[in-house]
Amino acid sequence: MTPLVSRLSRLWAIMRKPRAAVGSGHRRQAASQERRQKHAKSNSQAKPSACDAYAGMIPKCPGAPAGLARQPEEVVLQASVSPYHLFRDIAEVTAFRRSLLSWYDQEKRDLPWRRRVGRRGAGTVVWVSEVMLQQTQVATVINYYTGWMQKWPTLQDLASASLEEVNQLWAGLGYYSRGRRLQEGARKVVEELGGHMPRTAETLQQLLPGVGRYTAGAIASIAFGQATGVVDGNVARVLCRVRAIGADPSSTLVSQRLWGLAQQLVDPARPGDFNQAAMELGATVCTPQRPLCSQCPVQSLCRARQRVEREQLLASRSLSGNPDVEECALNTGQCQLCLPASEPWDQTLGVVNFPRKASRKPPREESSATCVLEQPGALGGAQILLVQRPNSGLLAGLWEFPSVTWEPSEQLQRKALLQELQRWAGPLPATRLRHLGEVVHTFSHIKLTYQVYGLALEGQTPVTTVPAGARWLTQEEFHTAAVSTAMKKVFRVYQGQQPGTCKGSKRSQVSSPCSRKKPCMGQQVLDNFFRPHISTDASNLNSAAQ
Repeated sequence: MTPLVSRLSRLWAIMRKPRAAVGSGHRRQAASQERRQKHAKSNSQAKPSACDAYAGMIPKCPGAPAGLARQPEEVVLQASVSPYHLFRDIAEVTAFRRSLLSWYDQEKRDLPWRRRVGRRGAGTVVWVSEVMLQQTQVATVINYYTGWMQKWPTLQDLASASLEEVNQLWAGLGYYSRGRRLQEGARKVVEELGGHMPRTAETLQQLLPGVGRYTAGAIASIAFGQATGVVDGNVARVLCRVRAIGADPSSTLVSQRLWGLAQQLVDPARPGDFNQAAMELGATVCTPQRPLCSQCPVQSLCRARQRVEREQLLASRSLSGNPDVEECALNTGQCQLCLPASEPWDQTLGVVNFPRKASRKPPREESSATCVLEQPGALGGAQILLVQRPNSGLLAGLWEFPSVTWEPSEQLQRKALLQELQRWAGPLPATRLRHLGEVVHTFSHIKLTYQVYGLALEGQTPVTTVPAGARWLTQEEFHTAAVSTAMKKVFRVYQGQQPGTCKGSKRSQVSSPCSRKKPCMGQQVLDNFFRPHISTDASNLNSAAQ
């Protein structure tokens, strides 16, 4: 071998080394990526990236070369979600927007907060209404909203109010932390933001306590015109049916897909109206159990409706072979948005097949004993004792009758309850403590059973002073105090057992030793007083902190 050839051989060997190393690195990276893809594909709860929801709306081109560089999230998407569940062209999106907004313009409900949109202070109006509407029906919210805005028309007014006043007006609406956080947010706007409310979904969620992704998007789109989509329980149901999404909408993967669809669909010219229209459709037409499909403005775009028609045609045997109706190409168990394999299509449910929610964990059960302590001969009329709950936790800051945790025996229960009463009111006659019945009240995550006791201080010198955190109220004052719905139920049981009144009332979840007797006129009046204020504290969608 000549010197020149030898030198060229050595140079060629040197040049090949880095290329071999690079090639090896690519193989290791590809193998690692493949393992990640397989892991993500087998894990239906894998959290997609922030941009995944948008990337997922572009279906993979069938002829795309396999060697093109792609993000791992995109590869996972194509392996787990079919374009069948997405909106794939602008024509579909435009038709959806046009049909939904046209329907909304004709059918929208006349709600008090909608009348203020577009005026000065619209941000406050939307904020208050959206917070009140969380986990609560519109019919219940209207009176609370009207009273709230009459008392505190601006954030400055709300910021100057006391927590006691806020709890008092919120009493009976449920999820009491909402009112507290609403006031905290008002104070932050006034004291730290110069009285100027943030105007984008990003800054609203970042700066205001208690404002999450949905509330921020609703305020930003309705009050300030930002083109941002929102997803609440109603919108999620509409989207799941329109795109035949049968998986659990509360899962991370499905939730991200729904938010991506909402962002894709929102009308940039009328974002607030569009979001309200989607919520209105879910609340009035695309309802959970008995949807009015014949009245739906987007039924021609609804894949759930198409599936119903397809199944009906197959059942009637009027089609031979495969019907000419599009379906998910991955419905072999691989698509993470289809109905779960364990819960296939149910002919009797129709469009209600979508979505199939995972079974919720039942609320934990707890028990306590509570006592209505009354001074019939107090100056100015009969008075009852209330004590204030801690400033954090369940029913924070509200007033209640003295209570203790449940004890395994009646004797221990009476002893513990009497000690609690004496802590607030001094020495008491133990022989007068009477068990009256029980009340069951379900919060979002707790089913609480109250054993109701009563004790009347008759023939004794009225107690006029109490420690901090307790107070004596007349029955009239009790009706307007910051007390929970559960305490109003307890008070009804006590009222039904007093001399001169009926001995109980037969009501759901409220029992007493003589609950079979027909309520007298006085009890009916009391029941009618409380009925408009009874709140469904149990969560209808996702659990909320009290």
